[in-house]
Amino acid sequence: MPRAALFDMDRTLLRKETATLYVRYQYDIGEATLVDLARVTWWVLQYTFGVIDVQDVARRAVAPYAGQSERAMIDKCDRWFDERVKQHMTDAGRHAVARHQAEGDLVAIVTGATPYSAKPLARMLGIEHVVSSELEVDERGNFTGRPKEPLCYGRGKITRAERLAEQLGFELKEAIFYSDSYTDLPLLEHVAEPVIVNPDPRLRRVAEKRKWRIERW
Repeated sequence: MPRAALFDMDRTLLRKETATLYVRYQYDIGEATLVDLARVTWWVLQYTFGVIDVQDVARRAVAPYAGQSERAMIDKCDRWFDERVKQHMTDAGRHAVARHQAEGDLVAIVTGATPYSAKPLARMLGIEHVVSSELEVDERGNFTGRPKEPLCYGRGKITRAERLAEQLGFELKEAIFYSDSYTDLPLLEHVAEPVIVNPDPRLRRVAEKRKWRIERW
């Protein structure tokens, strides 16, 4: 049975948070306003401190995409990644992924972001598997404006990661998981080896108390 190495994306494999990078890109190309940028910055701050109503925010964030083409989103995010995101990849993260791959571990990104943000990074790192929050797409290939449940957040990360484990034949409880965020505490507690990377203040306190490994990427 393979061992799994799971990596969070924002502020773990990447130094930056992709939602902010994306809305800034939208602002620069005329698809977002300063109000949109401020709103997303506020949501990210709430997310960081674990005080966000993630279901409500997801519904509000996704609703404007109703009727838009998923294919167009994929293409735009590929361009955005090349222009704005890939330079924020951490060297230590790249080396950690390569080390697990060399050891024969099954490697996956497990992120609260969408696959449109995560898959370009996965391709760059040679990672085959992405566990993420997903958006509903209708039979015409257009977004419905609704997120799929559960979101890949909190205990929803366990649910979605368990689906991958069942599909690929590994034990999630035997996995290693790298993350920066207190909101990932449920999955960090669930795996055999939590590794804390660039932690937010709440997660650092928990990690120090439990003597979990802390790394700075």
